[in-house]
Amino acid sequence: MLSAHGAPVAPRPATCPAPVPEAARCYTGEDGTGALYWIAVPKDWNRVLVMHAHGGPETGPPKLQRSEEDLKRWAVTVKAGYAWAGSTYRRGGYGVTMAAEDTERLRRIFVRHFGRPRATLLHGQSYGAGVAAKAAELYAPAGDTKSPYDGLLLTSGVLGGGSSAYEFRLDLRVVYQYVCRNHPKPDEPQYPLWMGLPMDSKLTRADLAARVKECTGVGLPAAQRSPEQTARLKTILSVVKIQERSLLGHLSWATWLFRDLVQTRLNGRNPFGNIGVVYQGSADDAALNAGVARYASDPQAKGALAADSRPTGRSALPTVGLHAIDDPTAFVELAHAYRRIRDAAGTGELLVQSFSTEREHSYLSDSEYPALFAALLDWIDKGEKPTPEGLAQRCAALQAHYDTDGRNGCHIDPEWQPPALESRVPPRDP
Repeated sequence: MLSAHGAPVAPRPATCPAPVPEAARCYTGEDGTGALYWIAVPKDWNRVLVMHAHGGPETGPPKLQRSEEDLKRWAVTVKAGYAWAGSTYRRGGYGVTMAAEDTERLRRIFVRHFGRPRATLLHGQSYGAGVAAKAAELYAPAGDTKSPYDGLLLTSGVLGGGSSAYEFRLDLRVVYQYVCRNHPKPDEPQYPLWMGLPMDSKLTRADLAARVKECTGVGLPAAQRSPEQTARLKTILSVVKIQERSLLGHLSWATWLFRDLVQTRLNGRNPFGNIGVVYQGSADDAALNAGVARYASDPQAKGALAADSRPTGRSALPTVGLHAIDDPTAFVELAHAYRRIRDAAGTGELLVQSFSTEREHSYLSDSEYPALFAALLDWIDKGEKPTPEGLAQRCAALQAHYDTDGRNGCHIDPEWQPPALESRVPPRDP
């Protein structure tokens, strides 16, 4: 599907995937750099475009199916009358600034072929929230040039930059290895754990799952685990403060995503360190802290990661956030880290954060997203800054329309506020 000479492939009509409304028009294409995309325009378009920045990142090559899955997952956007456009990004692997550029490139394609919307909202989900936050800053107003975006929606956000978001996964690697000693095994080539996995390693995700199961019993019913497995699992989860259901996922990211990030994007330099970290929660913390592997980060690598991924907070866009309190993948405390960044930049008044009592990461309630979009538009159009209480009320009002099967509902808790990230991820030396 890639264009022969690097020119964008114009949007081509495609059959809309269910559950996108049948009356909508859907299109696919390629942006000229290798990024693939889906676009959906509802029959009664309200002339507002939602640019979607997806999560991940995935380490394989871009596949059109990825964008299609996002369109299907957020089909409620199209049902609510908004046009939707989502890019796969030009390549797999880590690259927040790159993904922000690809999102903006797709927006320009949309405008060229479908006309200029009256407003454009930038929606970032998970890792994509960091992408959207970066895009809002990269394409901020400059002189007489207006920003191409009018508002920013950040959901389940991996925010605060790569170090804040991923350093705990180095903690997981060193604690897991101290407890289990099988990633790598003693008879395998040894390597510094911050590099993820050697490029020539043949380890598969199934292999890693088998090792985790052997050591901790994850994958077995709790009653079938040995006392030793139960104790090991308790140590890992207690020290790193993650949930059992997300252990294998986090360990996989700390393996294959770390390999991509460190060895491919940072030329083998280490952005993660745990010097000075005090681990707590095991049966013998003194032995744990004496026995875990310790690594110092490379300042240049850490700086490069921050330059690519850490938001400055200098955004003039009205910004609304939603994060599940019990998110197993992106700690809700990352919202507190982003709040500090915005406040330090003097843009905290343009950030309204809300939190829900849900336990998921990849998708929240059907009625919550339209409520957030509508509130953000009222802020843009009328100057009516939303409140968490107002967001909860909007969601409740929309629930009967969007939550037709009664499974989702509205879960925003207007009073809840996240603790600092340091309460979950132990601080370390600069």
